[in-house]
Amino acid sequence: MIIVPIKEGENIDRALKKLKRKFEKTGILKELRERQKFTKPSVIKREQKIKAQYIQKLRDQSEG
Repeated sequence: MIIVPIKEGENIDRALKKLKRKFEKTGILKELRERQKFTKPSVIKREQKIKAQYIQKLRDQSEG
């Protein structure tokens, strides 16, 4: 359960913003969307490999 302590006199909009931010960080919604459909393990591995290559390319460019 996500708990957002509110100080006295604090704006409700600001508290809602904190709640949304905490909820986004937990990744619950992302996981729920992923579970709605089945993805083959080979597709998952392929996506991870492509992502790793992209990140490595960015690191190589930043080094020099």
